[in-house]
Amino acid sequence: MDQKTPDNEKPQEQQQQLKVRWDNTNMRSSYANVCNVAGTREEIVLLFGMNQSFNADQNEMMIQLNDRIVLSPFVAKRLAGLLDAVIKDYESKYGALAI
Repeated sequence: MDQKTPDNEKPQEQQQQLKVRWDNTNMRSSYANVCNVAGTREEIVLLFGMNQSFNADQNEMMIQLNDRIVLSPFVAKRLAGLLDAVIKDYESKYGALAI
């Protein structure tokens, strides 16, 4: 009796590991001390910026937005998992973050 192996159960020698190459030639770095998130059914939007209010007694806070990152909900969920893992690792090394 001949049995077929499903594609996701290929023998080890037939599976190839995908190599990811990160191209940073157009990358830029920016700093943010404020982040906000909004979403719809089709996308999650991350807004990053800088708090420009230096006086604690002000009635209004000025946030200078620098970057807007638009993600699909699937990518946003993967990002949430990655951030959770990084924060857990950070806290295991340096102590809990109180927010």
